[in-house]
Amino acid sequence: MKYIVLICARGGSKGLPGKNTKPLNGVPLIGWSINIAKQINRASRIIVSTDSEEIAKVALEYGAEVPFMRPKELAQDSTPEWLVWRHAIDYIEKNKSELVDAIIVLPVTAPLRSSEDINTCVDLFEGKKVDSVITVSEARRNPYFNMTVNNNDYASLVISPESKITRRQDAPEVFDMTTVAYVVSTNFVKNHNGIFEGKVKSVIIPRERAVDIDDLMDFKIAELMLKN
Repeated sequence: MKYIVLICARGGSKGLPGKNTKPLNGVPLIGWSINIAKQINRASRIIVSTDSEEIAKVALEYGAEVPFMRPKELAQDSTPEWLVWRHAIDYIEKNKSELVDAIIVLPVTAPLRSSEDINTCVDLFEGKKVDSVITVSEARRNPYFNMTVNNNDYASLVISPESKITRRQDAPEVFDMTTVAYVVSTNFVKNHNGIFEGKVKSVIIPRERAVDIDDLMDFKIAELMLKN
């Protein structure tokens, strides 16, 4: 099967302005995703989708390709990432005459992932005939036990269990989706509008490798973990 790595990084981060090029342990955040992508032998190319000239410059310095600049309408706070994936696939197929079976999406915000995590996702994608593979980690909260929603000014569980649950260990096992990696069929992206419209498998990632940098606190946690 033919794969490309796709790294999506827009310039307008709100939680941590400039995070995609912010140095983490001496390497720009996007550089971590590019460096780990170079270890994925099954990927023929590493492509960055961005609307930012600064991010594009850093991506090129670290060895990725930036064959196009992302249109402004696909770089808004409200833009679904799915449409960014579809745009990249359409561009590659129309302008490079290249057909790709699947994309390996490596979000910039998960710098502590390992190449083993990514290869495990690719192996599962190839072995189980699914539309996509996602990564998850053990959830710290459970909607059946200790997550609430406000209904008519009163708090209630997000999901009411059929029988009373008095210990978290007795609640159905749930997982957090992570940004470590996605492996998704290109045909599926072109013909559907979301991952869970198809057949999905998941790979469990230890929480220490699934840190997702959204704000300054997340960034500081990643810095601390890299020093230990």
